Amino acid sequence: MGLLQRLNPFAGNTKSGQPMTSADLADVLLAADTSSDTGVTVTPANAMYVGPVFACVRVLSESVGVLPIKVYEQQGESQVAKPGSQLAKVLAKPNDFQTCQEFLEMAVAHLALRGNFYAYKNTFNGKLLELIPFAAGSVTPRITEKHEVVYDVSFANGTRDIMTGDQIFHVKGFSTDGIVGLGPIAHARQSIGLARATEKHGGRLFKNGAQPGGVLSTNEQLKPETFERVKQSWNEKHQGVDNAHKVAILEAGLSYQSIGMTSGDAQFLETRKYQRSEIAGIFRVPLHKIGDLDKATFSNIESQGQEFVTDSLLPYLTRIEQRINTTLVAESQRGKVFVKFTVNALMRGDMKARAEYYTKQMQNGVLSPNEIRALEDMNPREGGDIYLTPMNMLINGKPAVDEPAPEPETDSEATPDAD
Repeated sequence: MGLLQRLNPFAGNTKSGQPMTSADLADVLLAADTSSDTGVTVTPANAMYVGPVFACVRVLSESVGVLPIKVYEQQGESQVAKPGSQLAKVLAKPNDFQTCQEFLEMAVAHLALRGNFYAYKNTFNGKLLELIPFAAGSVTPRITEKHEVVYDVSFANGTRDIMTGDQIFHVKGFSTDGIVGLGPIAHARQSIGLARATEKHGGRLFKNGAQPGGVLSTNEQLKPETFERVKQSWNEKHQGVDNAHKVAILEAGLSYQSIGMTSGDAQFLETRKYQRSEIAGIFRVPLHKIGDLDKATFSNIESQGQEFVTDSLLPYLTRIEQRINTTLVAESQRGKVFVKFTVNALMRGDMKARAEYYTKQMQNGVLSPNEIRALEDMNPREGGDIYLTPMNMLINGKPAVDEPAPEPETDSEATPDAD
């Protein structure tokens, strides 16, 4: 069986008959190490069922996925785009089943959940043909006695192989050993476990019609079969949201007494709100990006959006850029050919702020009209490649632009011809 056939993302079968991914298998094997103090097991897979976790991962992944990534070549002091290069073609369509956006979204999702993203570099005669992502949890990097990084890969058919760094495209997150990125979910499992436990508590509370329960009491002694019949009948007719506020008919001198809601029941919404803020802090995502607008105002929403780019997205962008530059660019071209995300669109302010910024940059000779048009996704215009220099600016006491020398005066009278 060829290597590409072994990269099938499904392996084995669960008891339910559904295919088990390698990520599911890894979560099962690691379950003993993923239990939180609440008793709830937290894995990268089930953490996505927590609303704030899913929202944060989705915001990060989709925000990176929509950004253009371009290949440039350094020519003197200029950076020239190379859209026709082989690397640009691979980045535009990494493989047969993913677009560039889908590939980048998957990469960031793996980084946000597990701290690492792995893809197989399919090459032919040293030429990169495609990037095939590995299933989450199927790759384990380690360093050999020769201080070389190798990767233990578990394939879908149950086989295993050891691959070298030349075969694997590995983007790692924040790391303490330089080999493996730290998984945010694994290191924040206490907070996420509390969030899952709180959601379960809320689910049970509202399943009971938002009532904490009550007591059926009687002075008579009930036979065991009567006790079971009364309990089953009460639960069937009065438990759950759909049965709330129904009329209860009691027998055998039974009376119902409601149990008051505890402070924990009354405050669990506040706990959930706090957990949402804490989870957003783990992923460094502004709260307004996941739908919490309590502290957002018209005056700060723009600055928070720009902080999202600089504080939340840039660490992911630079990690991906540098890994591409060091492992996908041919060794002979490294330092000359590089990739770069275009984030200008995300950094734009409102129309008035952009107009003032562009005006100052053009008047100071920093940007040309065509460069401004490019930032606004507009085509260049003829004569738009000029740079202005203010006439009142001096360099060492002299004008920035040398004034033309005056033309010599000429005699207006005609000179008589010599005899």
